[in-house]
Amino acid sequence: MPTAKNKDSIIEAMFKVGAHFGLLKSRRHPSTKGFVFGVKNNIEIFDLEKTHEELEKAKAFVASVAASGKQALFVGGKSEVIEAVKAAANKAGQPMVAGRWIGGTLTNFVQIRKRIEKYENRLKEKEKGDLAKYTKKERLLIDREIAKLELMFGGVVSMREKPGVLIVVDPKKEFIAVEEARQTGVPVVAIASSDCDLSLVNFAIPANDSSAASATFFLDELARAYAEGKVAKPEAKK
Repeated sequence: MPTAKNKDSIIEAMFKVGAHFGLLKSRRHPSTKGFVFGVKNNIEIFDLEKTHEELEKAKAFVASVAASGKQALFVGGKSEVIEAVKAAANKAGQPMVAGRWIGGTLTNFVQIRKRIEKYENRLKEKEKGDLAKYTKKERLLIDREIAKLELMFGGVVSMREKPGVLIVVDPKKEFIAVEEARQTGVPVVAIASSDCDLSLVNFAIPANDSSAASATFFLDELARAYAEGKVAKPEAKK
């Protein structure tokens, strides 16, 4: 459990990155009402005390997933948060979709895995120099194929099975990913603004999901929680 001092410092850090800013009151989803502190200049303001409580719950769950040996899949396609998603996934050493979600990533994983393996095989061929047997035009086409597969599946190469948790920035925008997670039984942790339906995810962190600074803060906290849970894994087995 965080100490009062740690809690205050975390809330202060959230305030500094603008995590308290929601959206226009007219855009509010009813499920977020209990997390709204007030309105300023027609923009709803989140109660960061409550946001902190939800963040701690989410971190504890993410750490438990890591301790169980399962992966966390980081997801975010908005231009403002792509780099934050990449940084957090890399920090945790976990797969990511930092861009457009490919339909079937969870619900049709067997087929997706086959395409990932094709990408891996093409890379191996290139690294070994096996592409030399092809004509210049054929090599060009293969390079284009590798680039396309890299864009689509480069972030999930390490995902060999269904992840233990989906960590999403803006579940409203990433509704396809959230729905696939629901269909396949993958719990969802989401950084969600005031226009999101919090009932669709397992752990909602009500906060600004459109700011790079805010997304970076929360993703970093979750990535750290995963890393700490992973370190604790051997102890859990004793």
